[in-house]
Amino acid sequence: MLEILYRDEHIIAINKPSGLLVHKSFYSGEADTYAIQELRKQIGQKVYPVHRLDRKTSGVLLFTLDKDTLRAMSTQFEEKKVDKKYIAILRGWAQEEETIDYDLVNENEVTQNAVTHYRRLQTSEIDLPFLKHQTSRYCLVEAIPQTGRFHQLRKHFKHILHPILGCRKHGCNKQNKLWLETFGISKMTLHAHQLSFNHPITNEKISLNAKIDDEFKRVGDILNFDLSAYS
Repeated sequence: MLEILYRDEHIIAINKPSGLLVHKSFYSGEADTYAIQELRKQIGQKVYPVHRLDRKTSGVLLFTLDKDTLRAMSTQFEEKKVDKKYIAILRGWAQEEETIDYDLVNENEVTQNAVTHYRRLQTSEIDLPFLKHQTSRYCLVEAIPQTGRFHQLRKHFKHILHPILGCRKHGCNKQNKLWLETFGISKMTLHAHQLSFNHPITNEKISLNAKIDDEFKRVGDILNFDLSAYS
């Protein structure tokens, strides 16, 4: 059963588990189940995804229950009236606060402007030798994407040389292998923890929060991060 965070007659939001595709996509490959199909079966009616999360990204995922509401919500996203907040665990200690303004090339080879704001929340250094270092450093950040490009956060953090722990395509495979061999963890530590917007019908301000899963908590425990605000 999918965890439903909010539901009324117009919209519904879930806490998407890591590993679940939103819908069929040429770029994401095939799967046995999809969020859109599972939610339709669970509530017994059609749902329309307003945005998407990467397969390995967990967190708040919003759907509408009719096409008119879909158009209204899509307009809010296009006009950047929706606030999205993510948490991620990065390799190394990133700056305390930074805006990454770095163009990205999308799946159709089109260059697009992409902007991400982030702030560092916590740091950790553990006794885990890596390459020439006797310890390993990590940080927990909150990221706010101003634009919504394909794999934006994953690409942007790779660009500043602080890749997301557990990200394969845009991460550090040596670091990921170390975590798999040492702790048995292959989790990509990227979670969409909050989505805020005005209700497309009532104009009421809505802020939805999604809790992290047990695997994210386990990574946090190893790094001695306080994740109580997201649990």
